[in-house]
Amino acid sequence: MLVLITYDVNTTDPAGKKRLRTVAKKCVAHGQRVQNSVFECLLDAADCKKLQAELASIIDSQKDSLRFYALGNNYKTKIEHIGAKTTYAPEDTLMI
Repeated sequence: MLVLITYDVNTTDPAGKKRLRTVAKKCVAHGQRVQNSVFECLLDAADCKKLQAELASIIDSQKDSLRFYALGNNYKTKIEHIGAKTTYAPEDTLMI
């Protein structure tokens, strides 16, 4: 299923900047960055729960936030792109 992951990490201190880098690296390992703090990830249910737990352990829940949107397997009908950045096919191989 395609899962959209968004995050907002408070970077007013060095610890926040480190959390931001760690969250971004974890998301890059599982999907494609489509905007600064937005990733599209093709995951099965178990991998999604595991990634949620990993990201939750990184953030400071008093200062930061995570959002997960499960778009399911029929995601192609739920995504519209307008603008400069080109789109990609999530099911294709990602170069890491």
